[in-house]
Amino acid sequence: MRSLRCLLLSSLLITGVTVPAIAADVPAASIAWQAWSPEIFAQAKRENKFILLDLQAVWCHWCHVMEEITYRDPAVGRLLASRYIAVRVDQDSRPDLANRYEDYGWPATVIYAPDGSELVKRQGYLPPKEMSSLLQAVIDDPTPGPSVRPERVTSTVATATVLGDERRAALLRTWNEGYDEKAGGWGFSHKFLDWDSVELAMRLAARGDEGAAQRARDTLRLQHKLLDPVWGGVYQYSVGGDWNEPHFEKIVQMQAENLRIYAQAYARWQNPADGEMLRGLRLYLRGFLTSGDGVVFTSQDADLVPGEHSADYYALDDEGRRARGIPRIDRHVYARENGWVISAVCQFAATTGQTTYRNEAERAARWVLAHRALPGGGFRHDEHDEAGPYLGDTLAMGRAFLALHQLTQDRVWLDRASAAAEFLTAHFGRGAEAGFASSDTTVNAFPAPRPQFDENVGVARFGTALAEATGRAEFRTMAATALRWLLAPGQAEGRGFYVAGLLLAEEEARTDPIHVAIVGRKDDPEAKAMFAAALRVPEAHKLVEWWDRREGPAPRGEDIYPVLDHAAAFLCANGACSSPIPDAAALTARLAKIK
Repeated sequence: MRSLRCLLLSSLLITGVTVPAIAADVPAASIAWQAWSPEIFAQAKRENKFILLDLQAVWCHWCHVMEEITYRDPAVGRLLASRYIAVRVDQDSRPDLANRYEDYGWPATVIYAPDGSELVKRQGYLPPKEMSSLLQAVIDDPTPGPSVRPERVTSTVATATVLGDERRAALLRTWNEGYDEKAGGWGFSHKFLDWDSVELAMRLAARGDEGAAQRARDTLRLQHKLLDPVWGGVYQYSVGGDWNEPHFEKIVQMQAENLRIYAQAYARWQNPADGEMLRGLRLYLRGFLTSGDGVVFTSQDADLVPGEHSADYYALDDEGRRARGIPRIDRHVYARENGWVISAVCQFAATTGQTTYRNEAERAARWVLAHRALPGGGFRHDEHDEAGPYLGDTLAMGRAFLALHQLTQDRVWLDRASAAAEFLTAHFGRGAEAGFASSDTTVNAFPAPRPQFDENVGVARFGTALAEATGRAEFRTMAATALRWLLAPGQAEGRGFYVAGLLLAEEEARTDPIHVAIVGRKDDPEAKAMFAAALRVPEAHKLVEWWDRREGPAPRGEDIYPVLDHAAAFLCANGACSSPIPDAAALTARLAKIK
């Protein structure tokens, strides 16, 4: 799931909306906000009221503006009090609602009839007069408005798990057309590093696609403009079609995915500027978003004062900022967000070879296991969830465990990843239907569990990689189930450059990974050097194994390696391996030739 959802000032200016200054001395309207729960619909039926959902993000500037202006307005307050039950939800706390309404931006305003049917779905900031008119219009005519568009309909009996040549070419064209040749980067309004697009471009670059290589390098270079030069960390995005108007919220997903992609890029191209970016990301994560227990918080607010734009504040140096205060940090510790960061730190550790980063990733994983684990291999979102479990938490932690296994070769992490995958199938599978739902399909819930695109891409990639690491066919079936939903007719079309993740997942499912097997003692310096060289391969679709015969059977039970009196590496595919590669230098040279 992506966090690029807070509606922008530029959009408001285009539509001619004038945003009044926030008056601190205006008393807030008396709105009795409630939490989201099934009981509110029963209450709505009893009281013959509508339900207004204010789905916001605690880090979002325009959410603050709406709170300080729209919901302070007396007319809005009177209408809500008379005929509505007002519900407010932090979207970070409820992945099921966030996934359902992600296309409507934060803040999202959704109005329901008492029976739970949707009447209105509106995107972004609504000024007081517009909100009052909307609330009154629903009272006057409680039928679904034009904002309630039909949901995307896809086949539930899809059988394809592989893209045909024609459709693959069409999706690649769509992805390429999403690149802004003038300003750089994928996307034409919001400017940010789309991690799947850059990863796909780097994969194509490795095969000799110079155009893809240039686009990846240009995007990586331009993203430097969104790096906070004082505290580090990347701002969420820039607006206005260029890279010079940042919105200043710092969301942990952006930090994690930037860290992962820049680590891959640095391993590939050794660009010092990318190394600079990595240092800035790590500086911010350690200094602002990491708790004393080694786990990460969720976000840092865009605003020092809620609702007041902070460009002047972020222009200050460290001393100037601290003299005025530090924007609020959301100190929730979510399993999903920590899984994202653990995976990224594993990639960073693989690129640099630094044991410090490996230790940080393991420490965070152990904390999440101790404080967020559920019976059966899954994870809750927060310390206490109002609903759930949600697919995103177990998926992110499963992928983190798999990354830790490859980095450490400690079998315990592979067992944890396998348990997470089993939990995903048990709790988020949809029976005979393809795809995995965002929330638990074994319980009755509103909204009803349904699949989300990015999460199913993640399940497909996780299942494929886990099947390679374990040799277990059921994990390949899990990947195929996700792909059948993703490849259903019409599912990918219309998503623009966001099809990059699907293109990555589909290719990984039908092709062998780069498979490097190291056979040698864990205390052998040459074996260690070869393992480090294999980890530095800047490609996610890889399997690195290190077998020390003293530890027991070969990984996956495949004892296909000759007995030698020295450590050796092997490149393997289709159940067969190369002749022994005797040292790290030779292995590095061989790996450089792989496309």
